[in-house]
Formats: sequence, C-alpha cells, structure tokens
Amino acid sequence: MRPGAAIFGVNPQPGRPNPLRQIVRLSAKIVQVRQIDRGESVGYGAAHIMEAPGRAAIVAVGYADGWLRSLSHRGCGYLAGTRVPLLGRVSMDLVTFDVSAVPPALAHPGAMIELLGADYGVDDVATDAGTIGYEILCALGSRYHRIYPEPPESSRTNPPE
Repeated sequence: MRPGAAIFGVNPQPGRPNPLRQIVRLSAKIVQVRQIDRGESVGYGAAHIMEAPGRAAIVAVGYADGWLRSLSHRGCGYLAGTRVPLLGRVSMDLVTFDVSAVPPALAHPGAMIELLGADYGVDDVATDAGTIGYEILCALGSRYHRIYPEPPESSRTNPPE
C-alpha cells in the first residue's frame, strides 16, 4: 500500500472504517450574520430560498480558495460543535451557512466555522462534493494561512553524535 493522501488522514480503505486520524484542519471566518425571513433568498445568485426564518452567516471562503463549487447546496461546516449546512452556491470568495441552530453569542462576525476537522473530515467533504479526498486536499489554494505544528518531543529522534 502506498501512503499518498493517507499521511493526511484520508481513508486508505474506501468503504471501510478509517483507521487513521484526521490531521488536516481548515477554518474560515464569519464576516457577517443576517436574520433571514421565510421566502427570502440567500447565497450567490439567490440560489437558496429560506423555508423558515433563520440566521445566515457569510463566510470568507470560496472556489478561489479551492472550496469546490460542487459543495453548493450540500456541504456543511461546524460551529461550536453544531453542524451548519451550506446554503446555496459556493461563490468565488464567499459561502453562506445556516447558523440558526447555534446560539447568537457564538455565531458572530469573527467566529470561525470549521470546514475540515474531526467532525467533517476530508473524506466527508469529498463525498458531499462527489469526488475523492485527494482532490479536496489538492484543491486547497495558496490563500489559506498554514500552520505546521511541531511534533511532540517524544516523537523526535536525536541525531547521532
């Protein structure tokens, strides 16, 4: 077996439980929250019509960042441990999430929505996008701020003297 994307936590055995830990994390900032009435449209091209009143968060991520357009109408994120569905289309720089189920004190401009993480992994996003984990990882663009944590002290090897 070749490691490939498995080193990032992508399941090397599709159709079976993933024996690997998800290590890629991706979050994006809420830039605006709006109260939306039933029947109002939201998202790029007014592609989603609200079936009930709710709150929508506009988030600074889009297909220019590699967040695939195929996630339109079916992707999600997580805010404060709560799944928040993506509403409408993914645009070049923004997406809209339904944050109605999250307390207003937690769904505010500046709060971060988790796009990839323990609750919504690379394979989950790939399934929602109708693709594979490799494409999700390869699509992530250069506009993201990357953090490469240091390995724990116990996993470092000391060079020979």
